[in-house]
Amino acid sequence: MASAIKNRTHLSIDGPSHVDSIDLIVRKGALLPGVEEVATSWRRCLTAHHLDPEIQAAPHIITEKELRDSREPLHSLILHAQEELDRLYAIVGPQQYVVLLCDRDGVAIHHRGNESLADAFKYWGIWLGGVWSEQIEGTNGIGTCITEQRATTVLRGQHFRTRHSNLSCAGAPIFDPLGRLAGVLDTSSMNPQTTEQSLSLAMAATKVSARGIEERIFREYFRHAWNIAAAPCGGSDVAVLLAVDNDQRILGADQIARRLFSLNNEVLNRGRALATIFAHDSSIFRCKRMQDVAARLLRTGTDEPWNALITPPACGMSSLCSPTDALVHSRPRFGMLAHLPLSVDPPTNRGGLAPARANRICEYIDSHLQENIALEALAEIAQLSVHHFARAFRQSLGIPPHNYIVQRRVEHAQQMLRNTDLPLSEIAIEAGFTDQSHLARHFRTITGVSPSLARHQFRTGADILPHRSAHVGS
Repeated sequence: MASAIKNRTHLSIDGPSHVDSIDLIVRKGALLPGVEEVATSWRRCLTAHHLDPEIQAAPHIITEKELRDSREPLHSLILHAQEELDRLYAIVGPQQYVVLLCDRDGVAIHHRGNESLADAFKYWGIWLGGVWSEQIEGTNGIGTCITEQRATTVLRGQHFRTRHSNLSCAGAPIFDPLGRLAGVLDTSSMNPQTTEQSLSLAMAATKVSARGIEERIFREYFRHAWNIAAAPCGGSDVAVLLAVDNDQRILGADQIARRLFSLNNEVLNRGRALATIFAHDSSIFRCKRMQDVAARLLRTGTDEPWNALITPPACGMSSLCSPTDALVHSRPRFGMLAHLPLSVDPPTNRGGLAPARANRICEYIDSHLQENIALEALAEIAQLSVHHFARAFRQSLGIPPHNYIVQRRVEHAQQMLRNTDLPLSEIAIEAGFTDQSHLARHFRTITGVSPSLARHQFRTGADILPHRSAHVGS
């Protein structure tokens, strides 16, 4: 394929042909206007995927059985996407766009479109069952979005294959609650007159709907936790989702929060206090109300205020939750953040620990769990008296220092139960408890199950969500 392009030297009077443009960019490293955003993809298509831009093969459409098999593991994603698909199609449908929900392989597993145009959409492959991986179809809004894991627009001749030069598409990635790519939401048009402005508007709407789907599945996954939707004041496009427990320890973070706050799986499994990211009023997490709490948070280490909506757990620690409660809890909040009725100043941690100092103390505790951690040693790090330190720690972290230490030891024991075959007696000592019975007593108080049952659940895949109590005994 590369040699075929290399032998093409003729350029049309009006400029290089599509194939010549690919040759100029890939082989000669030229920079051509209008294709800067897809140049990297074109290079992959030619040199890695070995695709011929002039092949006229129709897009691949999977069978009904293959479609059912593709949809089955994504039932929850499809369910939570319904309302967002309807909303997006109401915006782009009048412009003859089709809306496609695709899996990680680029297969369109769900859609919204004008049924009277179904045959035409199927001809171009932008319909249910169409396969749009970059390895098969070259540069396109779905496959390239999957490969680069970023929102991607491809306007007509920006496609790698000449057959797709009348198509235009805008794809936005959908990330799951653990920060992994779950799929792509795409709007595609077969209108050869589609303009860059039209596609830009479709892209903006698609990104909003994709984030709405992400928020819904995140809130469903962390329905037993406090959910925080937050965005910087002043109209920033950045918005994040965090899930925290009753003690304001971060349990989960969406893909943007992970990147912005350096929250990888190791950090989240180890546990991190919300106070290390945002100064906040810890009393919010002790309220009994079921409605959202509007708050203004202060980004740690800066003077940057953030608007936040804090949603209480949908079902407490019970697995019994009405469909109405679940629906309200999973409703997206990002669009509300810019219009919160807040007139109060963000918290300043007056009387509490400075965020950097609180983080340093938490790190000290984590690195000395096996030892006897004296309150005096922690107070010395904070440069406060023991009495003032205990009060400041509780104000910043939401629980007394001793309770926090026991909680961290239990969490460390959980990690060893999950990842090692050590006997419970050794795990107890490694986690900082005096013996196995000491571990069992605190473990059951905090998680609600015994260490041996927890190990069984970890091994069988029936994972538990820790019930971290703020009232741990001594």
